[in-house]
Amino acid sequence: MMSKLNTIVKLGLAITFFCAVIGGGVTTEAAVTCNQVVSSLIPCIQYVTGGGAPSSTCCYGVKQLNTMAQTTKDRQAVCQCLKLVVRGVKYNAQNVANAAALPAKCGVELPYAINPNVDCNTIKM
Repeated sequence: MMSKLNTIVKLGLAITFFCAVIGGGVTTEAAVTCNQVVSSLIPCIQYVTGGGAPSSTCCYGVKQLNTMAQTTKDRQAVCQCLKLVVRGVKYNAQNVANAAALPAKCGVELPYAINPNVDCNTIKM
């Protein structure tokens, strides 16, 4: 049971990181921690893995992470954190489609396309 839960958490985070790496300017050190990223996005796992409508708690987490990730370094740190957390987790086309739809469903506009093969170093303003 715990193994399945861990897989679901990792799968959800693998997909949702694409909508989580949003923000503004440039600094030398990221202010967003990996714990903050995971805490903000855990409520989105059910939506990413099952579809339907994201919960208000999920959308709040996405918006909160958007507010926290105010620099290019922050967005890159969010991306790197989630890639580290989900390394080796398999996902399917439906999970990717759900994650891609998440920002719009939560009223968050992204300046780039959601793609599971994103290079975190290319995430800019």
